Amino acid sequence: MKLSDNTLDLIESLRRSGQSFCVATIVRTKHATSAKPGAKAVVTEDGELHGFLGGSCVTGAVRKAGLEALKNAEATMIRVRPKEEVIAPVDADGTTLHKSSCPSGGTVEIFLEPMKATRRLIVLGASPIALTLIDLAKAIGYRTILGAPGLDAGPPDNADMMFDSMTDAVADAGPGDALVLSTQGRRDREALRAALTSQAGYIGMVASRTKFQVLARDMADDPDIAARLGDVHAPAGLDINAVEPEEIALSIMGQVVQLRRGRQLGENASEITAEEAHP
Repeated sequence: MKLSDNTLDLIESLRRSGQSFCVATIVRTKHATSAKPGAKAVVTEDGELHGFLGGSCVTGAVRKAGLEALKNAEATMIRVRPKEEVIAPVDADGTTLHKSSCPSGGTVEIFLEPMKATRRLIVLGASPIALTLIDLAKAIGYRTILGAPGLDAGPPDNADMMFDSMTDAVADAGPGDALVLSTQGRRDREALRAALTSQAGYIGMVASRTKFQVLARDMADDPDIAARLGDVHAPAGLDINAVEPEEIALSIMGQVVQLRRGRQLGENASEITAEEAHP
């Protein structure tokens, strides 16, 4: 398999897992360089560069600029030029300049295109709250995935993806994804077990505090699952005195957005929704 094929496979894998990344493409070269126009590489959120764009003279600049492009969510062009030719941070045509110490003396222009992850909400269960969550999440730009085995009335048509297996529904969940359990008495243990084995960054359960504790005790003997029990927001959602399914769904999406935006929740934040709202 060619290196370019590996890079394209990585891009597809990152997209499926819901991760943000930046694609770097060589646009133009001048004089002797190991990089060739059209070559691509990927900068991931942890600052790693995957692919070949040339030697260390280029890769450091690409990493730095790639992370900046991801942060700003803006495509940009950079030019890596021999250090003795760089007298300002920006070239005459507005392109950002980076210094190169390579003896080859070549110049490389790289286009950086950030690919922000599509926010995803995975819902397990087909309760009224679950289906309302799907609608609300779609309205604010989330890609929605529903895992609901054995539906009596047939699959709903509002989710982007539908799985009959809860395990399959969470299989590709990543740290940027939110996962909500709204089984409410139907396959609760199956749903919780699937959620706890996933890599979802947020796990919320529509259940009273007491009910969740009972379910958690049943799974405490499995060390791989028990390690994540403390990550579950149960009952899920912010304290807005929610009662109706639409209100509970709103409180849950509010908590998901709050955590995604990086705000610190207060003490006992995972338990602040009234138990009565989650029978």
